[in-house]
Amino acid sequence: MRIDIDKDVCIGAGQCALTAPDVFTQDDDGYSTVLPGREDGGGSPLLHEAARACPVSAITVAETVS
Repeated sequence: MRIDIDKDVCIGAGQCALTAPDVFTQDDDGYSTVLPGREDGGGSPLLHEAARACPVSAITVAETVS
């Protein structure tokens, strides 16, 4: 799994951090970021829901091929 946050699009709404706090947080400026060690989603069942919750679609989640 690969998580990308488009920092040019993110408005810091925080919906991702509210939906999947085990994967996302907000930095000092209020923008979304992935928690250290959770770059692959950490198996969170709410990962895709958190990406869908973003009001500006700044988060993409892609399956990685092993």
